[in-house]
Amino acid sequence: MEDQTLDAAWELSRSVALRPESFGALAYHFGNRRLIFLKRRELVEVVRGLGDAPDARTALRRAGVPAEQWPSFAAALRGLANADVIRPREPREPEGEAS
Repeated sequence: MEDQTLDAAWELSRSVALRPESFGALAYHFGNRRLIFLKRRELVEVVRGLGDAPDARTALRRAGVPAEQWPSFAAALRGLANADVIRPREPREPEGEAS
């Protein structure tokens, strides 16, 4: 079964701030006051790139994450979505393809 998490368009929740750390980043949600550790720099790069990518799969590709690691990143993204660190957004048309 294909993971639809990777096909969805996501963005960092407006209530979340990312603070860079040597291990990756801290994500603080100002609404629910949750502090989440992003322990991989690659995951931080993916999360930061979600808003500019048409889907999570593209964000993974742009961050240079090998395809064999995508299932573990999809699980991490689902966890971040459940914690309201990232949220769904409407997909954008790729540049140069506006109607």
